[in-house]
Amino acid sequence: MPNPRSRSNARALPPAVSAFVEATNGFDLERLVVAFADDALVNDQLQEYWGKEAIRGWAERDIIGERLTIAVTKIVRKHSNCIVTANVDGDFDKRGLPDPLVSTFYFTAHDRLIMQLIILRSRCDV
Repeated sequence: MPNPRSRSNARALPPAVSAFVEATNGFDLERLVVAFADDALVNDQLQEYWGKEAIRGWAERDIIGERLTIAVTKIVRKHSNCIVTANVDGDFDKRGLPDPLVSTFYFTAHDRLIMQLIILRSRCDV
């Protein structure tokens, strides 16, 4: 049975997740929002955003507005879930944050759309 883990490889990402990463790194708000289902949920560091309107506000402020970039370091795929570990950078206040800042993005996709995204800062020191 193949190992569900793979190193950073854009072709290993499901289409919706790949669109999210590419839109984020390209600072493309419209493409980023289109990757989500109308009733999707984003939970970013324990703050919830339900539906495209709320997700658009979050993405405009916290992703595009902070010029966030995602450098994928690990991908794990299992059924409709894709777990992406990445080094995150951008124009946000980095005081007190580790370098590199590692986050884990827990995607659930269906019909080429993101249904749920949970983002947590990963601790490398444990």
